[in-house]
Amino acid sequence: MKFGVNYTPRGGWFHSWLDFDPARVAEDMHTIAELGADHVRIFPLWPILQPNRTLIRSQAIDDVATVVRLAHEAGLNSSVDVLQGHLSSFDFLPSWVSTWHRRNLFTDPNVVAGEVALVKTLAAAIKDQPGATGLTVGNEFIQFAALRHPDADRITPDQAAQWLATLLGAAKEVWPEGVHVHCHDDDLWFDDTHPFTPSSAVTYGDLTTVHSWVFGRVGPRFGAGTPQLTYFARYLCELAAAWSPDPARGLWLQEIGSPDNYVAVEDGPAFLLDTVDTLMGANGGGVSPNLEAITWWCSHDVSRALADFPNLEYSLGLIDEGGRIKPIGEAFAEATRRYRDTHYAPPPAAGGAGEGQGRDSLVFDLPQWERSATDATHTFFDQWMEHALAGDVRAIELNTDGYVEKTGTEGSVAPFLSTRD
Repeated sequence: MKFGVNYTPRGGWFHSWLDFDPARVAEDMHTIAELGADHVRIFPLWPILQPNRTLIRSQAIDDVATVVRLAHEAGLNSSVDVLQGHLSSFDFLPSWVSTWHRRNLFTDPNVVAGEVALVKTLAAAIKDQPGATGLTVGNEFIQFAALRHPDADRITPDQAAQWLATLLGAAKEVWPEGVHVHCHDDDLWFDDTHPFTPSSAVTYGDLTTVHSWVFGRVGPRFGAGTPQLTYFARYLCELAAAWSPDPARGLWLQEIGSPDNYVAVEDGPAFLLDTVDTLMGANGGGVSPNLEAITWWCSHDVSRALADFPNLEYSLGLIDEGGRIKPIGEAFAEATRRYRDTHYAPPPAAGGAGEGQGRDSLVFDLPQWERSATDATHTFFDQWMEHALAGDVRAIELNTDGYVEKTGTEGSVAPFLSTRD
């Protein structure tokens, strides 16, 4: 099992790309390695890399390559996100897609051509760097197409699929050996109106990614400190595996964190260990099927000197802003010791309900319900959770007979029970 962290620089957060300091990055990477991590996910900011559609800054690209090199020198592999995009409640879009130059991020041919150029340039710059493993299209970039976004880019599911095929195809063209993925928040699994669908999550890219955050639906419904919180990541991984037409497709739990609005800081270490134990099958069900990696959000706390973040963002790190490993970081290190030699589970055996990996299945009837009915506010989640809490962690099976995947691009979206802040 691979264990890693999403790298949040302790000096200046992601604004540190503006005054890049390799020595400080090297210190950060060595501290991350002390946690037992074997990889990091790196986030260069899109406006810094590509301030004009036809200007990709060579120095900025070199800085990304330097971070990959420094990570490798500390014993860490690296995956690099390309379009930032969106981070910790802030959007980072270059001026050439904003205000007077406002154009659709997914369908405007000039914008997409610019995005492709950046993907190819970054892939070419890091593909031969030791420890580089691949690209992610961008951090939860699909949120720009969600109807709940204050300035949404309206697209159809076909256009969403074409955008993914274009950008991931560009990455593969330049870097065929790389593991290239796209990522998303759980809107993709639960929002009936979202143009990025579960099918796109499990069809495009070399792995299916999962981002598990308990502040969306499960926390507001069940409350802080409840056992449902530590099972939510496992539920999402089971759901992602169920949607995949390929039973052997790998899963990457690319983001999971301990937000203090539902997990008190002092409870963070137990939350981390209980969540990883559940993913590894210590509480029943065996290792989560096809799970290859767990990447915690995040490495370092955001400095309190930086303003206007949602409060929970300041305490998500495994390491504090001074570079000291926190108790939750020590818990992460313990998790890596327990499970670094655990191999992810093989694909389930062919067959119907109850025949995969010796586990019973819980069947969700897609022709009768829409994807929103799998979220943490509905009966299906309650049924799965009831079994899981009794030690019977069930596989999820989707009855797709007669199902046609539907989305909407007009109208309103059912509101979240809560937002990040």
